[in-house]
Amino acid sequence: MLPLTFASEGDWVIVRKVSGAAETKKHLEDLGFVVGAEIQVISSHGGNLIIKIKDSSLALVREMASRIMVSAA
Repeated sequence: MLPLTFASEGDWVIVRKVSGAAETKKHLEDLGFVVGAEIQVISSHGGNLIIKIKDSSLALVREMASRIMVSAA
């Protein structure tokens, strides 16, 4: 289990844990980052990511991405 920031472009990963303050966790969960969700890393630049989740693309800054723990799909 590693932070999402360690995933490479094109990788499919599964969300295993979301950490942080309650407000941060709630925000990420509202975006679809729930345990078991499959996501794909579209691009990565300096730790900032563009990902695909639930038929949508989202941009995440490194700080937020580091709070999402994932494993290989």
